[in-house]
Amino acid sequence: MRFIVSSGTLLKNLQSISGVISSNNVLPILESFLFDLQKNKLVVVSTDLETTMKVTMDVQSNEEGSLCVQSKVLLDYLKNLPEQPITFDVNTSDYGIDITSEQGKYKVVGEDAKNYPTEPKADDTTSFTMSAAELSDGIAKTMIAVSNDDLRPAMSGVFFELSKNNMTLVATDAHRLVRCIKTDVNCPSDDKFIVPKKALTQLKNNLNASTEVSISYNANHLFVDGENIHLSCRLIDAKFPDYKVVIPADNPFKLTINKSEYVSALRRVSVFANKTTNQVVMEIEGNRLHLYAQDVDASFEGNERMNCNYTGEDMKIAFNAKLLLELILVIESDEILFELSTPTRAGLVKPVDKRDNEDLLMLLMPLMIGV
Repeated sequence: MRFIVSSGTLLKNLQSISGVISSNNVLPILESFLFDLQKNKLVVVSTDLETTMKVTMDVQSNEEGSLCVQSKVLLDYLKNLPEQPITFDVNTSDYGIDITSEQGKYKVVGEDAKNYPTEPKADDTTSFTMSAAELSDGIAKTMIAVSNDDLRPAMSGVFFELSKNNMTLVATDAHRLVRCIKTDVNCPSDDKFIVPKKALTQLKNNLNASTEVSISYNANHLFVDGENIHLSCRLIDAKFPDYKVVIPADNPFKLTINKSEYVSALRRVSVFANKTTNQVVMEIEGNRLHLYAQDVDASFEGNERMNCNYTGEDMKIAFNAKLLLELILVIESDEILFELSTPTRAGLVKPVDKRDNEDLLMLLMPLMIGV
């Protein structure tokens, strides 16, 4: 078995799917890539048994065959090789691999592809297509609120709620919640499922924004096909919390503020906040916003005042600045809107200038003043 491929192309494609490979594999072969040569097409596969990714690239060959190659050795070699054609010669009897470049010749030992885990079959699936850019955008905005608590598996992924008129993505870690509705997606039926964070991270990093993707799913798995990239993953078998009941129906006080100015001020003031709580207090009086933070143990204190547009009663409310910044930074509007009620009820954060075909809502629980 023999093929020639560009070293740069191979490295780029291997890196795009290498994030699936886990450092703590239950099977040694999971530390390898599966190479499946189909004449002038090479399909490379990586998996951790929960998530599988495939990438297809052009090569020079008239042969067919498959084998497994250790991922770390191959990636480390390619990272240190200048762009050039390289030749793979595989002995199919013992899976010895000779890699020839302009600089030299290298030998590694592969493994029989029959030992590599097979991907779940896409049986009884429901399918639809959507813009890759919109899917990637929805994932990026919601994934920041995914929980890292292994004891809450339902919250360790993004909840997809499908309807014939839109697709809603929701994530929460019990402190904050992000809901992103994509109104330009037509799903074939009303369905819901939870996709793990790891799979979505890999998907977001590898989607070609200028194309469409095909999304298929059944009771246990999700399958996504894009340009030269394929991903499948096991869905999280748990019930997502009823997120609708935690979104306040009426937050009457409205605060509108310039995003860039607010982010800069929040970053400066949070430097002086308690490192455990990251608490920054927002004190609103008329159209003036006072931001302040303090760390009593270190005798630190930070204060800033800025203009804003506010309708409602004067109030004082505190948030975790780190969590708040992560939410605000994914908003693309020049101005942001806070919808508030009382210092103990969740605050809503929204973009003032909404994107076409999108409804974005973010919720953040306040902190008790002084904590």
